[in-house]
Amino acid sequence: MQMNRMQRLVAKVFLTTKGLWHRMTLGARVMVVDGDKVLLIRHKHVPGWQFPGGGVGPGESIEQAGARETLEETGYRVIGSMELFGIYHNTSPVTNRDHVAFYVAKGFEKAFDRKPDNEIAEVGWFDRHALPEKVTPATSQRIDEYFDHAPKRDVWGY
Repeated sequence: MQMNRMQRLVAKVFLTTKGLWHRMTLGARVMVVDGDKVLLIRHKHVPGWQFPGGGVGPGESIEQAGARETLEETGYRVIGSMELFGIYHNTSPVTNRDHVAFYVAKGFEKAFDRKPDNEIAEVGWFDRHALPEKVTPATSQRIDEYFDHAPKRDVWGY
């Protein structure tokens, strides 16, 4: 069943107003996996090593946002579909209205060498048993959940 023009307009206004009222945000993070190695980034403005990712933009799916952010932040292009591993409630000190869709990507190719800039300080591959100092709690928790089948938490964790 298709909506007519007026129905689309009413739905758009309603959903936009509801989104502004609730101020909910949605992001995607991606763990790129190569055997026992994971691809991590270190931001300049946020402490700790973590998975690439960011907010979902208008007109893109959550999976598309995760793949786009992975490419932009690491220089690695996700190939094929990713596994949706879980959806987590982000209860950071900044907000309690954010949710993170966490994907695992096993297919990838290097598209370009990512150089440090105003956003990303470093990109690196790390063995899951030898993670860098200052890895974020959420990152180590997701690695444990994925590789070691630790119980999944519903909170992203900072």
